[in-house]
Amino acid sequence: MAEAKKDDSIDIDEQAEADAPDLAEAGAQEDEYETLRAERDELRDRFMRALADAENARKRGERDRREAEQYGGSKLARDMLPVYDHLSRALDVVSEEQREANKAFLEGVELTLRELLNVFAKHGIERLAPQEGDTFDPQLHQAMFEAPVPGTKAGEIIQVMTVGFMLHDRLLRPAQVGVSSTPAG
Repeated sequence: MAEAKKDDSIDIDEQAEADAPDLAEAGAQEDEYETLRAERDELRDRFMRALADAENARKRGERDRREAEQYGGSKLARDMLPVYDHLSRALDVVSEEQREANKAFLEGVELTLRELLNVFAKHGIERLAPQEGDTFDPQLHQAMFEAPVPGTKAGEIIQVMTVGFMLHDRLLRPAQVGVSSTPAG
């Protein structure tokens, strides 16, 4: 019987030795699976980041296209503002005598000015024409001077020198104004 036990223990030891390569092989496979899982997770993460980058680039391109469409002509528009200013000033300085004597000519100038404003409106350019007595807004107006004027409050517009213009929601040129500096009293 002692001999049988000895034989059984030999069989168990031999079996353990025979199973050892299988366990080592299983451990190696498990390590390989873990490596593959980590690589898969890294590739998935990189793919998701690349997908997000592509979507962000698409959105940025769309936004840039919209801005170029809306604001691309701002340099030309800014260059056209003196044309408006000159036509307006020309009409402002005409006396009644000159108006009667040059009626057809002045109508042509007025039509040209109206057409310029129509083209401006077509392209999203709007006039900023503050009135005397309006409150000065530094976002829309440029103060050219300050003066104490009786009967006004500090910060009120007392003179409009040139009108301003907006291109859609952006300031193209601020209205140039004089502002009251009359102290509260």
